[in-house]
Order: sequence, then C-alpha cells, then structure tokens
Amino acid sequence: MCKMLEKIKNLPLNAGCYLFKNKNGTIIYVGKAKNLKKRVQSYFIKGHNQKTTLLIQETKDFFYIITNTEQEALILEANLIKKHTPKYNFKLLDDKTYPYLEITQEKHPQLKISRFKKIPPGKILFGPYPSLKSTKITLKLLHLFYPLKRCPASTKKACFYFYINQCLGACSGKIVDYEPNIKAITNFLKGDTNFILTKIKTLMQTASQQLFYEKAQEYRDMITHIKNTTKKQIINHQKSTNYDILAYAFNQDQIAIQILQMQQGNITDSYHSVFSYVGYPQEHIHTYLAFYYQNKPKPEFIITGKNNQNQNFANELQQQKEAILFNVKLLEKTLKTKIIVAQKGDKQKLYFLALKNAQNNLSQNNLIYQSQEQLTQQALDKLAVIFNRDIKRIDVFDNSQLFGQAFVSSRIVFDNFHLEKKLYRTYHIKNNNPNEYQAFEEVLTRSYNKQEAKPDLILVDGGFLQLQTSFKALHKLNIDIALAALQKNKKHQLEYLITSHDKIALVKKPQLFRFLKQLSEEVHRFTVKFHRKTKHKLDYQTTLSQIKGIGLKRKKAILTHFTNLAELKKASWQDLKKIGISKKIFEAIKNNL
Repeated sequence: MCKMLEKIKNLPLNAGCYLFKNKNGTIIYVGKAKNLKKRVQSYFIKGHNQKTTLLIQETKDFFYIITNTEQEALILEANLIKKHTPKYNFKLLDDKTYPYLEITQEKHPQLKISRFKKIPPGKILFGPYPSLKSTKITLKLLHLFYPLKRCPASTKKACFYFYINQCLGACSGKIVDYEPNIKAITNFLKGDTNFILTKIKTLMQTASQQLFYEKAQEYRDMITHIKNTTKKQIINHQKSTNYDILAYAFNQDQIAIQILQMQQGNITDSYHSVFSYVGYPQEHIHTYLAFYYQNKPKPEFIITGKNNQNQNFANELQQQKEAILFNVKLLEKTLKTKIIVAQKGDKQKLYFLALKNAQNNLSQNNLIYQSQEQLTQQALDKLAVIFNRDIKRIDVFDNSQLFGQAFVSSRIVFDNFHLEKKLYRTYHIKNNNPNEYQAFEEVLTRSYNKQEAKPDLILVDGGFLQLQTSFKALHKLNIDIALAALQKNKKHQLEYLITSHDKIALVKKPQLFRFLKQLSEEVHRFTVKFHRKTKHKLDYQTTLSQIKGIGLKRKKAILTHFTNLAELKKASWQDLKKIGISKKIFEAIKNNL
C-alpha cells in the first residue's frame, strides 16, 4: 500500500484512464478522469460506499494511460472495459456505442447521427462523440447553416424543411449542388468553426443586451456543445487496420517503453514497462520488443517516431539513441513486421500520445525511486542516532519450527539501499534440542565466525531473551556490532525495537517503522519458505523409512533421483528399476503413498 500511495502522490494532472489491479495482476476496475491525480486520490479517502470500499481493499496496484482530453478518456474507457471486462465496472452492453455524424453517399446526401459496432468501409464519418446531446445540437445547427436533404427519399414535393430554409429543395425536383455545403460541413467538423461561432456569439451578445438572459444562456450552451463535437479526437479514428504504436523514453539509468494497441481504429489496450539498463538503450529496446512479441499476436505494422528528448546527453549516446529510429530494418527482420516512422497526421499524434505516456512513466518511476531512497535514508539516519554509528548494512535473522521439528533459521541482508539476495543464507539448527534463544546463538556464531564482511547492525526476531543470547554469541566472537530485536505483538505485528538500553515504540516513528516492517516481513517470508521446504523433505524421508524393505542405501538412492513425493508418485517401475528397486518394493512404495 505504501508504494501505491507513493505512485498516487506523483500522478500527473492530465486527463486519462486509470486501471486498478488485484494481487494477481488482474484488472478489476477501469475509470476515466479529467485530472488523474485528483480522481485516483479520491478513492483513498475514507467515506465510500460498500462497493467502493471492497474495490479499494482488493486493489494492490494500478496503472494509467494519459489522453489529450477528457472526451478521449471517455472513449478509451469504453474500449478498455470491453477488452478487460473488469468485475467492478458496470457491464457495457454490446450495443452501447458512441454516435458519429455521417454524410451519406447518395444522389441527395444527408447529414445524420449514426452508430456502429464495427465501422463499414467507405463511410464519411466524423466522431465518435462522447455526448449524444452535444451531437444532436451540433447536427441541428449544421442543418440550419448548411442544409442538406432532410426529407424521406419517396417525397415528390417540397417538404416542410424547404419552407424554413433547412432543405435545398431536391424534394421539389430542383437541381441542387450539395458540394459547397458538404465542404463547409466537413471543414466545420474538422475544427473550422469560426463562421458559426462568430454568428452565435453575436446572437448571444444581442440577447444579453436586450436582457434576454435565458436566450443568451442557450447560445452559450450551443458554443460549448460545438466545441465538444469539433474537438479533435485521436483515440478513435476510421481505420480498419490493426497496428501498434511504439514509443520510448530513457535517462542514464532506466528505459520506459509504451505500446498502444490499435484495433479497428480504437486504442483497445496499453502496455508499458520501465527497467534499468547498462550500455546503450537501443540494444535493450530491441531485446525487449523481440521478447514482447514472442507471446503476443503481431500487428499488421508498428508505428514509431522520432524522439528528440535528452539532447544534453553525450554525443555518442545521442547518436546511438537516434540509431534505433533508422535501424528499423534490423527490427523489422527480427519481428517480421513492418515498422513505420510517423511523420505527420493522426499516426504521428498517436505516437506523441504514446511518447507522453512513456515519458511520464519514466518520470514517475524516478520520483518513486528517489522518494523511497529518501525515506530509507531517513530511517537509516534514525538508526544511526539510536546506535551512535553509521548504519549501511543490516543483517536480519529469524527462526522457524513446528513443535521442534524442522528447526531452521535464515538471514537476509540489506545493503546500499537494496536487499542483497545473493547474501541471503539458510541454516539447519544442529543442536538436538534447540529453542529460540539457543538457535540465535548458534546461527550468529556460525555466521560471523568466518572471515567475511560484517554488518553495521544485526536485527533478530524476538524480545529481550533473544537479544541477550545474541549478545552472548557476539561477545564470544569478540565482535563489536550494533544489535537489536524486533518485537511483535500477539497479532504478530511489529511493535517495538529493543536495544540493550531501550524499548522503542515504533508507532511513534512512522518512517523507521515502515523500513523495519519491510525487513521483518522479508526475513519472515524467506524463513517460512525454507522451513516448508525442509519440512516436506523430512516428511518425505519419514514416509520412505516406514516402508518395509527400504533401508538406508535404497532410501538414499530414491532421495537422490526423486526430490519429492510428487515425483516419486509419478515414477513407473521402469524408473525405479534403474536404481535397483525390485517389483515387490515398488508395489510397497505405491501402496504407502
């Protein structure tokens, strides 16, 4: 939860969609926002209904996709819900589609509202538009300023609209040239709205001067609806091909890759990754894409673009960065997919949208990393004050056993702001009748009796008695290392840091508590995992020992060739025959498993 709250703190203020995921990485909710940071933050403030509370409890991570406008976010939200069918979203019905404005291709063309599940080829469409109300008002205005045919095809006399100047009169047999109005409508819906907006603004000002305030309000609303329908959308456009948009961003340490998946003119999904690299970034991008497309259907083509960021990099690195854009032949050969470098139009705008997401993911990842490092440094500084020495490396020990069986211990190591898993160690307790205190004394003696790097601080799981026996071990080794115990309450929650001279309530030191809690949970996880493995092995050995005919020699042979009971259960007599097991003993084994 702490990491997720850190991500929320660094969210952008852009419009976009956010996707909540559960512990398995499954998308459980998709939402849209005018301001991503404010919207997502609102979920983590108390006072929600039961459904929202359950959603937040199940949410373990989230990611987001930036869009240029709130309208684009609305359309993208619908596409993502249909793709992922999240459990907490109301189901979008299959016939739920957004409206388009269509100019029909007839002898006497019409302008009308149309909806499509799948866009037919050859249609002259504008949209889709998130607001049906805005679409209807815009249609009404266009009929007023640039009339086309509005009456049914069977009409043979002048229609009603002809007499109010909203029809050009083809219904009365008049020869009509629709081209000027079609051109004007097309330009208007592409954003050339000055003529109509100027007319409406004039009407609004006149109404206001004459104190017709309600009429002025209507004209002002018309202007808003026109802006809604003529705002350029790139989330959805009338292309039937399926392709991916690829963008990347990087700094001296990390690369962020963003892929937008386009299907039938819609952004239907988004994939991103941020990872560390050494050397030249284009080598890692090439490798990432090769692995990424191994397990995913290849698109008809991939669109990328020129990325002019990081101009202050060293010349050699800048040249290598540019190489990825022009070494597309190698990438095409690897992926067996055509790659297009977008130069203009909607494809370039989609590339810039992907690039904006990649740059933001990189920036946020750096902020989270820096923030976590700062919090860790604050915790280390507090430990330095408590123990009156610099603290960089910390070793943490824990024990695990079940009624004295499979008694094991483990050590994890924190050093240089990271958990150093290469230095993790596990121990089988050799004492025949061990307890928690003797186990720590034995393990510390075994750990630090060797000539290897020593920590600045040792932490043991337990209370005063565990701490005393640990001090005893270090005293015998004549080693001066700071030592403390992590004491938990009855609910097995970390509560105190116990030193030789103090008992520190961690609830009063939140930064230190968070840091030590992470270490405590990690050593517990590692120890329990090792204990389970040891217990299963002991159970396996015990089971074999109870089977008549299996002595030490045969048991050793079985344990060497079959590492666990599951493998032994699957084994045939032919498998066991190879290691000297007779048919009779084979049957005894099968009967006892």
